[in-house]
Amino acid sequence: MRVLQQIHSYILTRPLPFSTLCFSLSKIIGFCALSPVGNILYAQTLLFQTPNPNIFSWNSVIRGFSQSTQSISIFRSLIRKGYPNPNTFTLAFVLKACMILPAFHEGQQVHSYVIRHGFSSSSFLQSSLLSFYAKCEEIMFARKVFDEIPERNMIAWSTMISGYAKLDMFSEALDSFVNMQKAGVIPDEVTMASVISACAGLGALDVGRWAHAYVKKRRIVKDTKLSTSLINMYAKCGCIEKAREVFDEMPAKDSRAWSSMIMGFAIHGHADDVFSLFANMEESQVKPNQVAFLGVLVACVHGQLVSEGRRRWTSMLEFGIEPSVEHYSCMVDLFCRANLFEEAYTFIRNMPIDPDPVIWRTFLVACKRNKDMVRGEVAGQQLVESEPSNSENYALLSSFYAACSEWSKMGHIRKQMRDKGMRTVPGCSSIEVDGFINEFVLGDWSHPESNEIREVLSDILRRVNSLGYRPVVSGVLHDVEDEVKKEALCEHSERLAIAYGIIKTKAPAVIRVVKNLRVCDDCHEVTKIISRVYEREIVVRDRVRFHRFVDGACSCKDIW
Repeated sequence: MRVLQQIHSYILTRPLPFSTLCFSLSKIIGFCALSPVGNILYAQTLLFQTPNPNIFSWNSVIRGFSQSTQSISIFRSLIRKGYPNPNTFTLAFVLKACMILPAFHEGQQVHSYVIRHGFSSSSFLQSSLLSFYAKCEEIMFARKVFDEIPERNMIAWSTMISGYAKLDMFSEALDSFVNMQKAGVIPDEVTMASVISACAGLGALDVGRWAHAYVKKRRIVKDTKLSTSLINMYAKCGCIEKAREVFDEMPAKDSRAWSSMIMGFAIHGHADDVFSLFANMEESQVKPNQVAFLGVLVACVHGQLVSEGRRRWTSMLEFGIEPSVEHYSCMVDLFCRANLFEEAYTFIRNMPIDPDPVIWRTFLVACKRNKDMVRGEVAGQQLVESEPSNSENYALLSSFYAACSEWSKMGHIRKQMRDKGMRTVPGCSSIEVDGFINEFVLGDWSHPESNEIREVLSDILRRVNSLGYRPVVSGVLHDVEDEVKKEALCEHSERLAIAYGIIKTKAPAVIRVVKNLRVCDDCHEVTKIISRVYEREIVVRDRVRFHRFVDGACSCKDIW
């Protein structure tokens, strides 16, 4: 910068032609604004001291401030001044700043400027607007911009697919990928990483396998991000062995790859593999991140390893990692599963941050399981106060009272929900058959093969009853007769999905089901029996973890 300042001084003290002076100053501004050894504040000062800075100078400073609101302020100064006129680069740089910050309303104002000043046909700006809306998670605006692009290139398609995947709109992401192929646009590794992430979210193993094969066939570069997406996909689709295979094939592994594999083992309940891999990660001189430690704690929770969990918590703090709410939630869950309620409650009270609803929900679920009215009501009160508009909290508190047979209190909570127009999230399960995702909702018989499903469910009930099965009606949280509760259990979404899997697949094909809620006690017991009497392997991914049912036993060892 000292040499540059000397050059700046030399230029100002020489009688140069005005055009030469302006050109030289614009180059100095550009260097100061964009060079790693420059000085953006010096560039800003020089910009406003220059009599008539050209658009290159304005663009350089706006771009240099792309990670600051100052970028937007300078753009406003340019608009107020009225000269020179912004060009496509100016608008693209401002949109990038709005995307990074993010600044949604300011970005919309820039979009309005683009339309009003005739820049709408610029493919460069269309891509910038698409990226801006996708980054701000305003997917409907992103889709509108996308639909208005006459010739969509690979970047536009990839941005749209990634935007859907990040918002858990996995079906839309895969639909967009299919349309991308129909349009003849070849994806790159970034696009495929988003597609594979969508497969992971849906539990669409067949489509995920096809995407993996597509990557190999097209010889798409398997960078660290794409390989990590494959690890996540196979782990979340229940193929933990294949996830490990992809992991072992990686020539270089960053912290995300290690932590993804660790978390994959954790949600499958493979605690020994988690601890072994974590040790390998440290030996490889890769510093464990928050996700890696979270995976270790999740493994401790599923294995009810209280002492190990305490030790790993201490180790995490020694590594200088700031615990997130997920880490605190794991420790609370760990204590609750071991019936250490007092320790869990003390842990919550001593947290350096205010317990969020996730913590209180974890504690309330434990109180429900153990019918602890006193602590459960405290947790329920905290939940309702912290999130008064979240129907899930009311539903959980209602189920807590039902589990404790406090029907009047349950009725009061239900009345509050009705008065506020709240609806609970219904149980929903999906199963992939021949590359298509079939969804089933609690008590919904709208599926075109519902008659066949009913017949299989009747056969299941007959077979499990012959083995002495007795329904766990405590899972039906309504004050009704036991016979009505038994009928309700038979209509749980995972049972519909499993029945459909029995119809459409034959052994040794694995029946793979994804459920949005935790598997209830009764469905867990029935699925164990189904795996034995039908001689089928069944893998269920619920809200908490994976369950692998084989020959009447579950991989969770009845701990979930």
